[in-house]
Amino acid sequence: MTKLARARNLVVVAMASLMLAACGINSVPTAEENAKAKWADVQSAYQRRADLVPNLVSTVRAAAQSETQILTNVTDARARATSINITTDDLSNPQEFQKFQNAQNQLTQALGQLRTVVENYPQLQSQARFGDLMNALEGTENRIDVARTRYNEAVQAYNTEIRTFPSVIGAKIVHGAEPMQPFTAQPSSQTAPDVNFGDMNAVPVTAPAAPSANDNVNNEAPAAAVN
Repeated sequence: MTKLARARNLVVVAMASLMLAACGINSVPTAEENAKAKWADVQSAYQRRADLVPNLVSTVRAAAQSETQILTNVTDARARATSINITTDDLSNPQEFQKFQNAQNQLTQALGQLRTVVENYPQLQSQARFGDLMNALEGTENRIDVARTRYNEAVQAYNTEIRTFPSVIGAKIVHGAEPMQPFTAQPSSQTAPDVNFGDMNAVPVTAPAAPSANDNVNNEAPAAAVN
């Protein structure tokens, strides 16, 4: 083979590689894997919150025995939230993704009601254990917000990649790519939860001695953006 022929072959190979790259052969799966990685961060943040709820409910129950319905709502909401498992394959399934989001939103609302209720129990707020748990919960809620935002950004980049030319060619023909579902704000998120406090004149139940502040609780900094 002459030098000219070899040079031509190299040019053809280079051009073919560029064409394949331009058609989303590499960029589509790269964007997809990035979105899946961000989804793993979302799952981790939600699991962190779910792990905090039993200790929080147990601590509140000791001081607020009259608020059994609110505590039951929180426990039930946690059970529903942890019972729905979303795989990366479900990220393109609107129905399954919506079920997951609805369950997590219900737990968020239940915890919001719980925060409101504990304002009626000063002795509970003075417990070091309760303070540690609330700091941990606030930090976790912030982690969830950051993780969801980053996931949505990755999903937007992926969905844009598979819809725009020339990547759409590889996305449809080679990868069979489908759009991923982002988190969306719920209409109810703009409305304060309706909380029934029952008899507001009832005397709060005296709480037992507070357990150690470090008992089964990881020290958490107050809510702050995480990297």
